[in-house]
Amino acid sequence: MLKLNVKDETSRLRAVVLGTAKNNGPIPTIEEAYDPKSVEHILAGTYPKEEDMIKEMDAFAAVFEKYDVKVFRPEVIANCNQIFSRDIAFVIDDVFIKSNILPDREKELEAIQYVIDQIAPSKVVKPPKEVHIEGGDVMLWGDFIFVGTYKGEDYPDHITARTNMNGVAFLKELFPHKTVKEFDLVKSKTEARDNALHLDCCFQPVGNDKGIVYKRGFRNIEDYNYLVDLFGENNLFHITRDEMYYMNSNVFSIDKDVVVSERNFTRLNTWLKAQDFIVEAIPYAEIAKQEGLLRCSTLPLIRD
Repeated sequence: MLKLNVKDETSRLRAVVLGTAKNNGPIPTIEEAYDPKSVEHILAGTYPKEEDMIKEMDAFAAVFEKYDVKVFRPEVIANCNQIFSRDIAFVIDDVFIKSNILPDREKELEAIQYVIDQIAPSKVVKPPKEVHIEGGDVMLWGDFIFVGTYKGEDYPDHITARTNMNGVAFLKELFPHKTVKEFDLVKSKTEARDNALHLDCCFQPVGNDKGIVYKRGFRNIEDYNYLVDLFGENNLFHITRDEMYYMNSNVFSIDKDVVVSERNFTRLNTWLKAQDFIVEAIPYAEIAKQEGLLRCSTLPLIRD
């Protein structure tokens, strides 16, 4: 059996589900696309090729192998995008929580059923249907659970709005001993540079006390100020609108001092190294065209 344990974003990783780009299916139509960046690349004829995305995920898997991390991969479903395993489930403490995702993505959960079968049934939770929640919006930091949401009245009209306030309330009820803090995110169906699809598109902690943040990703300046007060201005690396677009905050930590990053994130990677992080820089720019990156591709199961 798997003894789950995830209490933060940066403790030493021991086991993870890494998505797969195999048998990814045809280029989606505009109507089938889930986000404005995918639409942008479909229209431009630059949507990523399966073979390129497989190479990028292989590079990620090689880093996990280097650090002796146990890696689970989904069973391959024909013509299905299974890259972003963070969307479908997440772990808090020793509890595996299934996301209430877009209905046509339910089969992605079935593809990791063999992993779920190794978890004690009492530790597997499925939220009620009124709860919308995805792993990219849920971020752990010790006694804190940070949750990205969207509080606009037009929530039902935004396919880019993935976690609702019912999701926030659900986590508060499930983990009453933790501080659950929601962040109201900027959403756009048409402009990828103004769309924080999930919280990890505009914020993520690294190390013991640092973080990467995009100030304009928050609808309410008080949410941004909350992070400044918690982490300290000097401990936050502020990314630009373009850097947010290229997913600079969506790196992934294997340990307190080891960060997997995209090789083209020159400014961020330079800063990380200056803060004494080991940066494992890999190619991931093709996958980024679908408005997801390294954190989105992972579902951590066990950290120290």
